[in-house]
Amino acid sequence: MTAIELKKQQLRELLKIHFGYESFRPGQEQAIDNILHKRHTVVVLPTGGGKSLIYQLPALVLEGITLVISPLIALMKDQVDSLDKVGIPATYINSSLSQNETSQRLTKIKSGVFKLVYIAPERFYNQEFIDDLKQIKVSLFAIDEAHCISQWGHDFRPSYLKLKEIIRRLESPTVVALTATATPEVRDDIIKQLGLSDPDLV
Repeated sequence: MTAIELKKQQLRELLKIHFGYESFRPGQEQAIDNILHKRHTVVVLPTGGGKSLIYQLPALVLEGITLVISPLIALMKDQVDSLDKVGIPATYINSSLSQNETSQRLTKIKSGVFKLVYIAPERFYNQEFIDDLKQIKVSLFAIDEAHCISQWGHDFRPSYLKLKEIIRRLESPTVVALTATATPEVRDDIIKQLGLSDPDLV
């Protein structure tokens, strides 16, 4: 059995242990397979289609951390709370934390306490934070609400345009960009703005 087959078997077991599901939903398995093969992927699945699981589950078997870019503070907290409930070590860093809380969390991230770290894209305007990240192994760079990077999208956020440079500075981890709504123009724009070469579309 190859290392990847072994990881896939592990993931099926973890799917049952943490989430209580016997099998993956359409699209999830293909996207997770791409992640294990280190292939960049753009995922367009409807709300409730199980997009989060696509990066939450592989995070458990990948080296280092999975960095999740999320535009909404409330959403980050919800996700981290629900991951805590199912025993997956996750945290977030955003403007709701004090400087002290932020540095405590960063220390824990560096020492490998967490597998998933949620952050707002605005955080990348902070050079010190980028320097901290460069000391951590980021295996997977997950971009939630990826349509926010496109000026054709309905929720354009200029801070998302920094992501391409950050991916490069983190030595090009595998990227998964996820959205529930993307016209063909927006999909193409996501790929272009992130500088992804030959990504798979799920």
